[in-house]
Amino acid sequence: MNRRLTFFTTLLILATATGVASARIRNVTDPDAPRSVPVQGTVSVRWNDPAQFTEIKYSHNRWEARRGNWVEQLAIYLRDRAQKRLPAGERLDVDILDVQRAGNYEPWRGIAFNDVRVIRDIYPPRITLSFKRIGANGQVIAQGERKLSDMGFLTGSTTVWNSDPLRYEKTMIDRWLVRELAASGA
Repeated sequence: MNRRLTFFTTLLILATATGVASARIRNVTDPDAPRSVPVQGTVSVRWNDPAQFTEIKYSHNRWEARRGNWVEQLAIYLRDRAQKRLPAGERLDVDILDVQRAGNYEPWRGIAFNDVRVIRDIYPPRITLSFKRIGANGQVIAQGERKLSDMGFLTGSTTVWNSDPLRYEKTMIDRWLVRELAASGA
């Protein structure tokens, strides 16, 4: 009876360990991580290797900076928000060229804070993107590269109660879409 209990306990431990190992957290730099989001409607969003983004290259904790799927989340958000604002018949193609998320890791605070993103005004969010907006007739309405940044990201009231870890970047995307689509006559 005791041997049988030990055997089943060992099997349970192995099964649990195997499940944990296969459920590893995805990184934005994984070779099999997406580099675009599926086109829905008339908006496409792509990006190159996030390992070249400022967020990861110059982070004080590159391992934490690349964890998760935050690039894909930002791309989906951009696609969905642009789709709602884009006039019928028009198309928008966006390439995300660089991202620096709000905040940074401060390893000098000690090991207990090694994986904590510290949000301070000296670490504003920045996104560089290129885009092409095409009219219903196939003519290019607007195109170019934009460097988005929000130096006053901590003073806005829209993000005070929001717990989304990408709230500052998403607010910046919303503001850009309002400016860009309004400037082009939308």
